[in-house]
Amino acid sequence: MSQNGRVSVLENLQFDNRFTTSLPSDGAQDSHSRQVVGACYSRVQPAAVRDPKLVAFSFETAELLGLAPEQIKQQDVVQILAGNKLHGGMDPHAACYGGHQFGNWAGQLGDGRAIALGEVIDVNGCHQMLQLKGAGPTPYSRSADGLAVLRSSIREFLCSEAMHHLGVPTTRALSLVTTGDEVIRDMLYDGNPRPEPGAIVCRVAPSFIRFGSFEIFAARGDHETLRQLADFTVATEFPEIENDDPDRYVTLLGQVAERTADMVVEWLRVGFVHGVMNTDNMSILGLTIDYGPYGWLDNYDPNWTPNTTDAQNRRYRFGNQPAVAQWNLVQLANALFPLVEKVEPLQEALELYGHRFESQWASMMAKKLGLPSLDEAPDKALAEDALQVLQTVETDMTIFWRELSSISCLESVEPSDRVQPLMNSIYNFDRVTQEQKSVFTEFVENWAARQRGLGSGDEARRSSMKATNPKYVLRNYMAQLAIERAEQGDTSIVQELLDLLKSPYTEQPNKDIYYAPRPDWARTKTGCSQLSCSS
Repeated sequence: MSQNGRVSVLENLQFDNRFTTSLPSDGAQDSHSRQVVGACYSRVQPAAVRDPKLVAFSFETAELLGLAPEQIKQQDVVQILAGNKLHGGMDPHAACYGGHQFGNWAGQLGDGRAIALGEVIDVNGCHQMLQLKGAGPTPYSRSADGLAVLRSSIREFLCSEAMHHLGVPTTRALSLVTTGDEVIRDMLYDGNPRPEPGAIVCRVAPSFIRFGSFEIFAARGDHETLRQLADFTVATEFPEIENDDPDRYVTLLGQVAERTADMVVEWLRVGFVHGVMNTDNMSILGLTIDYGPYGWLDNYDPNWTPNTTDAQNRRYRFGNQPAVAQWNLVQLANALFPLVEKVEPLQEALELYGHRFESQWASMMAKKLGLPSLDEAPDKALAEDALQVLQTVETDMTIFWRELSSISCLESVEPSDRVQPLMNSIYNFDRVTQEQKSVFTEFVENWAARQRGLGSGDEARRSSMKATNPKYVLRNYMAQLAIERAEQGDTSIVQELLDLLKSPYTEQPNKDIYYAPRPDWARTKTGCSQLSCSS
């Protein structure tokens, strides 16, 4: 280790810090809270922690970066992942951005508790930014401490990797490290703060640029920095767009719109609710980013939001996510307007979102139903009926779709036998009326008849449907169990869930404890049904 605190243990990592070498920086190099003007980032050092310990790491993310598991476990590397030491190629910094929060302009926000270490060239020759979440104060922390607790860090670490293996566009997580320090948090903002174990997650993504990264400069009238950022984004993240194309900013908006549509469709496919779709939490790459008060639908309820801050207006409820994404894209278009100075091209680019969303949603629903498409009226009707059946009684979304994937469509099967697997998805089954059961039966019989009409074979259809309808998702109560055990010093459930969620579509008979409706105790438990932005 050199005298300046930098370490040389990971010499095989190649850093190429395009973001900090290409874009304007804040002149000051300290973490005191301030308005940062004319700069895309501020250089800042992670805060030292007392006793870092590696809780878990993602083998797949490490492999992507060219790191071997034994390297991640080395003490020098753990010190890096906790922010205590730096690799020689790193250029730690916090990004400046603004954003609309719950529909209102919030001004400067920025990386208040995240410090990017630098960009690594991965095994595929692509750039990956390493970022420590919970690494201490930055100029954007305002009155906060810039730290994170084990509770929220476990949720971010597990969900990042769970989403990746589900096939949902997402940032990744390399590691979860406890700091040995306590952090004071008021989990539900109800005047009951308490000390909690501190932790840091190392997040990984090609870029952490957000919609709000553009909004802050447009709002300030800083069109020069806005143009620099937009040109940098085109050159580095959208190389298919020509740098000298006069319509490049419009093309950029259109591509962001389509990627965002793809992402939201995937959320709807697996029952994910982001919980805080502010424009500062929207990735320019169409990646799911900033896992805070997220949640997974247990019973299918389009009006459900996990975020206690959003409990009254439910702006970010499950069923409203497509509309919010479109609203957020309009704010991005407004931010890019000074570079385009024409409304019509931006409006045309925004229309791509609706077209893309509709086509991708139809394709997704067809796959969930085991149909070739929703082009035919009977198939579109089946998709609409499925969503209505899910709301007939309190029905577990994940189990409903997975069990539907296994049902035989043979004409010889009795209707009462055919529908029986779907009964496993119903909560409080003893309260279900015969009329409500008949809704399920009628749907399944119509669906099976349509499959027979299409000539679908059970085996091939089951295989394709199971590849779309996961058996395991990171239910809120599962994460809470891992958190409670980890806070007592036992991190075994964290590792168990990490292993489980690597294969969410695969039958894992010894893990069927996690393929069950939400337990009654989790219905109203804090951390399961109620989450805050500190969760």
